[in-house]
Amino acid sequence: MPPAAATNLGYTPPDGGWGWAVVFGAFISIGFSYAFPKSLTIYFKEIQEYFSVSYSQIAWVSSVMLASMYAGGPVSSILVNRYGSRPVVMVGGVMVSTAMVLASFGKTIIHLYLCVGVIGGFGLAFNLQPSLTIIGTYFQVKRPLANGLAMTGSPVVLCTLAPLNQFLFDSFGWRGSFLILGSIVLNCCVAGSLMRPVNKNAQQKPKTEQPECNGAAAEEAATVDTSAQSDNLTEENRNESMTQGCVHKFIDLSLFRHRGFLIYLIGNVVMFFGFFAPVVFLAPYAKHQGIDEYSAAFLLSIFALVDMFIRPATGLIGNTRWIRPRIQYFFSFAVSYNGVCHLLCPLASGYWGLVIYAVFFGLAFGMVSALLFEVLMDLVGAHRFSSAVGLVTIIECGPVLLGPPISGALVDAFGDYKYMYYACGVFMLVPGIFFFIMHYYNYKKLDEERRQSVAVEMRTCEEAVQLKASQDDKIAHETDG
Repeated sequence: MPPAAATNLGYTPPDGGWGWAVVFGAFISIGFSYAFPKSLTIYFKEIQEYFSVSYSQIAWVSSVMLASMYAGGPVSSILVNRYGSRPVVMVGGVMVSTAMVLASFGKTIIHLYLCVGVIGGFGLAFNLQPSLTIIGTYFQVKRPLANGLAMTGSPVVLCTLAPLNQFLFDSFGWRGSFLILGSIVLNCCVAGSLMRPVNKNAQQKPKTEQPECNGAAAEEAATVDTSAQSDNLTEENRNESMTQGCVHKFIDLSLFRHRGFLIYLIGNVVMFFGFFAPVVFLAPYAKHQGIDEYSAAFLLSIFALVDMFIRPATGLIGNTRWIRPRIQYFFSFAVSYNGVCHLLCPLASGYWGLVIYAVFFGLAFGMVSALLFEVLMDLVGAHRFSSAVGLVTIIECGPVLLGPPISGALVDAFGDYKYMYYACGVFMLVPGIFFFIMHYYNYKKLDEERRQSVAVEMRTCEEAVQLKASQDDKIAHETDG
C-alpha cells in the first residue's frame, strides 16, 4: 500500500466504515450526472426530425446540460461548504426530475434547452460536486480506489439507460419517456440520503510532536508527505488556504497562484472541446452508416461496459506504490490515448469496426474519467478540493458547451463524421502531450523545493544544537568560575 497523502482537514479520515456507503451513494449520483446527458442522445434523431432542426442545434441540448452542470460548480461548492453534501444532492435530484417532466411538454427546441439543459444541468451540478467532495472527507489512503469505484457509476448507469431509453421510446415516444426518466432520477435523492457527514470528533488527528534534528529522518518524512510536495505556495499562503479550508465559506481564489492547478486547468480547457462529442455522436454516427437503432444503442452499451470495468481497475493501478507518487503521468497517458483513438476512428468500417472503436474508446474514456478528479485532489490536497473543483467546472463549462455544437457544425458542413473525429482527436492529443511536458517540469520543481525545505530544516536543527551547546558551555564556565 502506498503511503497516505497528508491532509490539512484536522482529523484522520476513516478510510472505510460508513465511507463505503457514501461511495455507493456517490456511485449513483455521479452515474446520473455523467450518464444522463449521454443517454439522451438516443432521442436526438427523432427529436431532430420532430422539431426540424440541424445536427448542430440538437447537439446544444446535451451541451447546455453539461455546461450548466459545470457552470453550477461554484454555486454547488458554496452550498456544500455551508450545508453539507446530503441536502444539496437531494435538491439536485428533485431539480433534474422536475426538468424532465417539464421537458415532456416542450413545444420548441428552445423549451428543451431551458428545461433539460439549464434546469436539469444545474440539478446534475448539485449531484456531481458534493459527491466528489465528500469522498475526500472519508478517504485518504484508499482515496484513488474510492474515487475509481464512485466514477464507475457513470458507465453502469449509461449501460442501463442506453437500451432502456430505446425501449421507452419505442413504447411511449420521447415525451412519455421523459416523464418516466423524471421519476427514475429521483433515485439521486436516495443516494444523497446516504451521504452522512463524517464524524470528525471521533477521528481527531493526534498532535504532531516536535521532530528530532535528524537529517535522514527529516528527508524520509518529506518523501512520505506527498501532499507537501504538491503545495508550492509560500508559507503565508499555506496558512491562508488552511484558514479558508476551515471556514469553508468562499471559493479559494489563491489557487490561481498554484502551479499544479494552473497546469491542470489549462490542459483541461483544451481537452474538453473534444471530450464529450465522440460519445454524444456515437449512436448518430452508427445510424448515419445505415446501422439499425438497437445496434446503434448497443454500441453505447459496449462502450459503457468496458468503461465500467476499467474505472475501478484504473483506481487500483493508481493506488499502487509505483503509480501514485507520479499519478499525473498516468493521467497524461490516458488523455493522449483518447486522442489516438479518435484519430483512428474514421478507419473503422462497418458495424464491427465501430464495435472495436467502442471497446478501445471505452478503455481510454474510463481511464481519464477515473483519474480526472483524483489528480486534481493530488495536486491541491483534499482540504482545498471543494474550491478547486468549483473553479475548474465554471471555467470548463465554456468548452463543454461549445464542443459538441462545433463538432455538429463540422458534420453539417462536410456531411461526414470523420472530420469531427479528427478534430476531437487533436483536442485530446495536444493537451495529453502538454500534460507530459508540464508535469515533468512540475515534479522537478517540487523535488527541488522539497530538497531545499529539508536543507533549511537541517540547518535550523544544526543551529539549534550549536546554540544549546554554547549555552551549556557558558553555564559550565560560570559554574567553574
